[in-house]
Amino acid sequence: MTQWQEFLQSRGASIVDGRLLDFGAPAKELAAARHDHVMADLSHLGLLQVDGEDTITFLQGQLTNDINLLNGSNSHYAGYCTAKGRLLALFLAFAHQGHIHLQLNGRLLEPILKRLKMYVLRSKVVIQDVSTTIVRIGVAGSNSEAILGAMFEFVPTEVHGISTQENATLIRLPGALPRFEIFTAQENAQELWQELEQHFDPVGQTGWDWLEIEAGIPEIFPATQEAFVPQMVNLDALGGINFKKGCYTGQEIVARTHYLGKVKRRSLIGSLTATDSLPQPGDEVFAGEGEAVGQVVRSSGIAGVESRVLIELRQEASLGKTVTWQGLPIDLQPMPYPFPPDRT
Repeated sequence: MTQWQEFLQSRGASIVDGRLLDFGAPAKELAAARHDHVMADLSHLGLLQVDGEDTITFLQGQLTNDINLLNGSNSHYAGYCTAKGRLLALFLAFAHQGHIHLQLNGRLLEPILKRLKMYVLRSKVVIQDVSTTIVRIGVAGSNSEAILGAMFEFVPTEVHGISTQENATLIRLPGALPRFEIFTAQENAQELWQELEQHFDPVGQTGWDWLEIEAGIPEIFPATQEAFVPQMVNLDALGGINFKKGCYTGQEIVARTHYLGKVKRRSLIGSLTATDSLPQPGDEVFAGEGEAVGQVVRSSGIAGVESRVLIELRQEASLGKTVTWQGLPIDLQPMPYPFPPDRT
């Protein structure tokens, strides 16, 4: 257990196998995430740091977005695909003090780090795991911008905007509810957490994942690697694909999906109530007479209470039909962003 995790335990955190589950009251924390001002440790997310004079050229050949556009004051999502255009991982990417940082699902960190290093070859690039040296804290709430404004010199006003202070970097995240991620060094994290606690209620991963789903943000898990082309999880709608940049692994398939007509599969937000267990990434969902029409991208919630899901669906097959998971109806919700128009 890291020094940071020991500190969080002293603040009431329940940590199992290195993952912060909750602060002792999961149902109360979930309610707070939905209706109040909350903060969450984001150590369950991995963080890679990429350095070297060939960094931009290397990443341009790997990712769906244009790394050249990262200038230290912005961030963006990016996909990492196979040659067949299937997602292996999703990144939140940004530049900071000469480095490129890539944040991803922590469960994928080791295999993705290994794969990226395999393709470095003779490029002058160094990729390292900085997940435990840089602390990440998520905050959310209707008044969070004003609260952070009293603590930091500048708070980003635009989604994906970045502000760098003396001891922290802030990124504004997508979503109808104002959300931010704070990056800081280990030596500053404890004092910052205690200051934030005066304004935000600590919640576990469930609460933060709920907010991610409410914002329509996808994630790739071990069970769903190579299951989706980027458009299936709305990466184009989230600004995570640049169709004008040069070639990258899987680019031909991703571009063909974009230029040759209609995107037939999209991801939608749904809710379920009173489930004995939570839907898991990769679980099939059905419509009509038991026809499989898609699968779960990610989920959050509390079994027996309520859960939120982001599900990938074959749109035409599900029109006018009830979509179900294990026989339970999924109530589809409006998306917080529009889909790009079809090119037909």
